[in-house]
Amino acid sequence: MPLSDADAFEATPRPIVSRGNTYPAAFELPTHQHRRGQLLYASEGTIAITTPYGAWIAPPERAVWIPSGTPHAVRMIGAVKTRSVYIEPEVTGAAGEACRVIAVSPLLRSLLVEAVQVPREYDPAGRDGLLMALLVEEINRAPRVPLDLPLPTDPALASLSAHFLEHPNVAEGIDAWAAGLGMHRRTFTRLFRRETGMSFARWRQQACLLAALPRLAAGDAVTDVALDLGYESATSFSTMFRRALGKPPSDYRAA
Repeated sequence: MPLSDADAFEATPRPIVSRGNTYPAAFELPTHQHRRGQLLYASEGTIAITTPYGAWIAPPERAVWIPSGTPHAVRMIGAVKTRSVYIEPEVTGAAGEACRVIAVSPLLRSLLVEAVQVPREYDPAGRDGLLMALLVEEINRAPRVPLDLPLPTDPALASLSAHFLEHPNVAEGIDAWAAGLGMHRRTFTRLFRRETGMSFARWRQQACLLAALPRLAAGDAVTDVALDLGYESATSFSTMFRRALGKPPSDYRAA
């Protein structure tokens, strides 16, 4: 029986392979996994990735590293063009064994776009092999960007977190969550930090930040996004946004 395209791609006898895809707005890839590590980059549009361990958003100039064997689902925000690189674990290098968002420099972007044109069974000692090796080096050197959100595994806490992600509001208080779980505030804070590695306030802000990015990318007004997320004003939201990402929300809306 002939191999499917996906199986043939995984079986390509090269340590680094690349391909591109085009997806319509709101398209979703159900949970799946790859034998190789994957760098997923949207040259156009924004992507949202969820795994059993957390959620990640990659707006323009960002990409997500997904380690080999990690179950993940992908949601497209707007029409999306992806450029993916798949790397065998033995040559992954410093990319790591955890999902992370990285900054995509102009050089890395050019390499990702060019790599899609490289034939699957390229000459490892030739120009294409050098390009792929440089691509891995640039991935390993790329700075991490704080666009991740760890998700708790405790069932009751996970349920509250899922509800919050559907209706994020920065004004929602820790006491309401603790009461919802029938816990004292101190017990709740210890559980939450143990489950997520973050304080509740930091997690809540991060959840709101990740909720804002797709709306900004879709062209929503900064003021509308800020007020919907419970901020008192666009100014307070913009201050948080700039502190977290180093750019004002208007830059992401423009992109």
